[in-house]
Amino acid sequence: MEPDDDLAFALSLADDADAISLARFRALDLQVETKPDLTPVSEADRAVETALRSRIGRERPGDAVLGEEEGGDDTRGWIIDPIDGTKNYTRGIPIWATLVAFADRVAVVSAPALGRRWWAVRGGGAFADGAPIGVSAIDRVEDATLLFALDQPVPEPAFAAWHVRGLGDFWAHMLVAEGAAEVAVDAPGLAIWDTAAVAVIVEEAGGRFDGRVSSNRIFDFSSLL
Repeated sequence: MEPDDDLAFALSLADDADAISLARFRALDLQVETKPDLTPVSEADRAVETALRSRIGRERPGDAVLGEEEGGDDTRGWIIDPIDGTKNYTRGIPIWATLVAFADRVAVVSAPALGRRWWAVRGGGAFADGAPIGVSAIDRVEDATLLFALDQPVPEPAFAAWHVRGLGDFWAHMLVAEGAAEVAVDAPGLAIWDTAAVAVIVEEAGGRFDGRVSSNRIFDFSSLL
């Protein structure tokens, strides 16, 4: 893959985010609040986004920033989810990540508590921990692994699958991108910061993403929804 300045910067932003979030992960004095939409936000969520915005402002002053905690409305610049999986983070469960995207072109998903990182650039393929990744070639529900967020009913046809698990957020979609699962169905009502980085990685891994569902290219998941 050819060097890409936007990707290099996104990876560096993820390094900064990892350092902040890991330092407060499982801290006994972690501060957690409930937002108006009844979802939790921790001091780490806010610290990560503030730090990334500050660095973008210094080093890429012409770039717009849109983030979960501080808002914005321009999707042509940087799109940040400081901690995807805040409920996990606040309970000490290591399945959480920082999601960084630059427009619809560059994506990084960094899960430091898992020791994993995924990234992609449009036209350059998708990678996990430095190695190329791709979706699976499974095309039958009887052979498929299907992942569903548990805050919704699991469609009855899904129970014909070889393996069905309740798993949401970034992790389910990255498993599709790696070929470990065939379909990931996330909760409805996702925001752009939940999906921007995920979409680039899944699609560059050879899959498809429709804003809520990721899958390999050949598996027909329409009957499962």
